[in-house]
Amino acid sequence: MKGNKIASLLMVMAILAAVLYGCAAPAAPAATQPAAANQPTAKPAEATKPAAAEKVELRLAWWGSQARNDLTIKVIDMFQAKYPNIKITYEFAGWADYWTKMTTQAAGNNLPDIMQQDYAYINEWSNKKFLLPLDPYITDGTINLKDVAAASIDSGKVGGKLVGLNLGNNSQDFILDLDAFKKAGVELPKPNWTWAEFEKIAIDLTAKLGYPAFTGDLMNDQMFKNTFITLGQSFYNADGTGLGYTDDKPLVDYLNMVMRLQKAKAIISREEMVANKFTIETDLLVKNKGAMTYANSNQIVAQWTAAGADRNLKLWPLPRTDKPTNYYKPSMFFSITTGSKHPKEAAMFIDYFTNDLEANKVLAAERGVPVAAHVRDGLKPTLSKAAAEMFDYITRLEGNTSPIPMPDPAGHPDIVNNVWTPLVADAVGYSQTTPEKAVATLRTEATTILAKNKK
Repeated sequence: MKGNKIASLLMVMAILAAVLYGCAAPAAPAATQPAAANQPTAKPAEATKPAAAEKVELRLAWWGSQARNDLTIKVIDMFQAKYPNIKITYEFAGWADYWTKMTTQAAGNNLPDIMQQDYAYINEWSNKKFLLPLDPYITDGTINLKDVAAASIDSGKVGGKLVGLNLGNNSQDFILDLDAFKKAGVELPKPNWTWAEFEKIAIDLTAKLGYPAFTGDLMNDQMFKNTFITLGQSFYNADGTGLGYTDDKPLVDYLNMVMRLQKAKAIISREEMVANKFTIETDLLVKNKGAMTYANSNQIVAQWTAAGADRNLKLWPLPRTDKPTNYYKPSMFFSITTGSKHPKEAAMFIDYFTNDLEANKVLAAERGVPVAAHVRDGLKPTLSKAAAEMFDYITRLEGNTSPIPMPDPAGHPDIVNNVWTPLVADAVGYSQTTPEKAVATLRTEATTILAKNKK
């Protein structure tokens, strides 16, 4: 008993040390290729229930749309019915509010047992010792990954240890409203369209439709990285201590294009974008007031649900400059936090979420194409139009993707929150500065922040 107390004390001290070391607040979302269709399926072993007399309470947190919230709560109820001695309390929020909340809880040593994690931040959270390795629970069979391709597993590893289990494969996309294109008499673009072709199509659609053709955020924090991915480069260097590109011109050119589109009223203005805080459900494309928007492929389920089942939507690859802009990525992960008092039962829930077919019928692939082959195969006959389009899109991208970029280094949230958003996206979008000056500022400020990672 004395040894247990000492071990507990050491764990608390480790977590407090991590907090004191510093925990930057993450702010904004990365690619594994789906397993081959002919991969042999394996029936996952059922996890062992805890002792009947043992009452366990877990906390679970995630970000997402209302559709995700509703579906996840249903699956929580199903899990509790199967394991009546396990009670799960849950909390959810929108993307930005979620990370603010989790960072605050981390500082107070009050993280949930299971937290949804993102590829962009899994390195930072793991390095600060907030995430528990899942490997022991795979070894003992609590989490069964025999039916999951290695590529879908490896994206959740940091330092050789699995600290997050991929909840679904996806990729970025533009959602096209086929009826809007038809109404405007504009042909669909080629799958390998360029940014120049996108600009022309957006202006043509706007002229014919009488409202902005593109309703998404072209200056979201993924886009400054995409600008270099399509050139076969990386925004960050290999060890995360500096920028990975030398020429600012591609990003300057991209921002100039965005401003031309804003001036032509072919996209939503930055002012309107910020003021209205557009979400998946409130995007103007949902309201038949747009022809194209930006999303991640798993988000089509929530967006199509909000738009109505009678809509005709299509997922399309992002425009490119040279190489494909798209890459396969894990939509998100479930991680067990180091402060969990019941990691075994938390691992049981993650296994259930991954391998139980009936649970995944309820989840409807809203978090992306499931990583377990038997679940993918079992879902195909039951897919909604939206989910079927997502599955088809991921398949269509095969052979037409770039390699997944490495996870973002420490300092990325600081760059997004304090540099990119206020000093580039907002400053350029509000015409307070030029793209040239804004990108020069980005280089200077980002270089200073990343230099802190040098050992």
